[in-house]
Amino acid sequence: MAIENDMELTKLYENKYCLNVFAPMPIAFTKGKGVWLYDAEGRKYMDMIGGIAVNSLGHGNKALTKAISDQASKLIHCSNYYMIPQRAELAFKLCSHSFADKAFFCNSGAEANEAAIKIARSYFYYKGQPEKNEIITAKMSFHGRTMATIAATGQEKFRKAFAPNVPGFKYVDFNDISALEAEVDDKTCAVMLELVQGESGVHPADATYVKQVKKLCLERGILLIIDEVQTGIGRTGRLFCYENYDIVPDIMTLAKGLAGGVPIGAMLCTDEVATGMKPGDHGSTFGGNPLACAAGNVVIDQLASSGSTLLANVNSVSAFLFDKLNALKEKSDKIVDVRGAGLLIGIEFDSSIQAAGMKTRLMQEGFLVSAIGESVIRIAPPLIITQREAAMFVNALAKILKGSRK
Repeated sequence: MAIENDMELTKLYENKYCLNVFAPMPIAFTKGKGVWLYDAEGRKYMDMIGGIAVNSLGHGNKALTKAISDQASKLIHCSNYYMIPQRAELAFKLCSHSFADKAFFCNSGAEANEAAIKIARSYFYYKGQPEKNEIITAKMSFHGRTMATIAATGQEKFRKAFAPNVPGFKYVDFNDISALEAEVDDKTCAVMLELVQGESGVHPADATYVKQVKKLCLERGILLIIDEVQTGIGRTGRLFCYENYDIVPDIMTLAKGLAGGVPIGAMLCTDEVATGMKPGDHGSTFGGNPLACAAGNVVIDQLASSGSTLLANVNSVSAFLFDKLNALKEKSDKIVDVRGAGLLIGIEFDSSIQAAGMKTRLMQEGFLVSAIGESVIRIAPPLIITQREAAMFVNALAKILKGSRK
């Protein structure tokens, strides 16, 4: 039985049989092309959220869909008991283009952050310092929804329903080096940071602060974990966001855009940090499977191969969007702030506009965004978006703001 084109039955089954944790909007998509999604009635919508920064190459990318189809016809999954060529190739490419020496593959950003938390603790355990097991994260951060990663997340609203929380985490104000210095002690094994806090309203880290954090980690002999689940894979105009800050982490986590829509996560680290994991210490049944890694190899090839213009496109469209959105901010007192990096942008409104309401209005105009809290919408479109398409979004937003004037 297929219900793809039966919206009423989809609604019925969704409400009756799916756990109510997403509260989905009453719309279902049947196909996509480039930055566009199409519903069962043929209406098209510009995907300005890109599956929450996942669909890095857009919808229907020919090389990606061919790689997935070809791999699925040969082998979707085999156990990690054996060598997996696609995994080995993707590990090589990620390490070759980053600071890292080793890669571990899993299925999501939360799992990648779980691996980072575990290896940061086990690294010191194997060095004979098991007391060094606390990790400092930033307030308003978001690191995932597993028991360990919600404990790492610096927002109580994600933790309180699941208490008691996993111990071993401290939270300090973001972009405040004095607050961080005050919390580092002999139990600290790592500092874990997002370089752009996406889930709290798209707040970038200050460049000086990030360099101070790296210096502090070196001086105190602790590890620096950079969570690039949302900012990695070209999202901020470089292959990895840490490159914008002229620092090198010890551990980095990736997911979202890495396989263009196929579930995958990755934890990357140096050879030194890799001494913190022994055979049997960690694993993943599905992680690094041939299908996901075949997709990941295509994404990295399209972003990082010689002659690729994708990263240049991210930077040019980003500059265009910031220019046009800030110009709109000057014209409309309803926009409080425009912030972010690359194609990860938050637009904050004054109290007269609710983010959820703006999300709905934009959908009515054919544009998909996400709402964060009461006042911020986030955009994270496919990296292939053009300036012309970006202009269509800005014009739609301007139209809505003009119509909302009192």
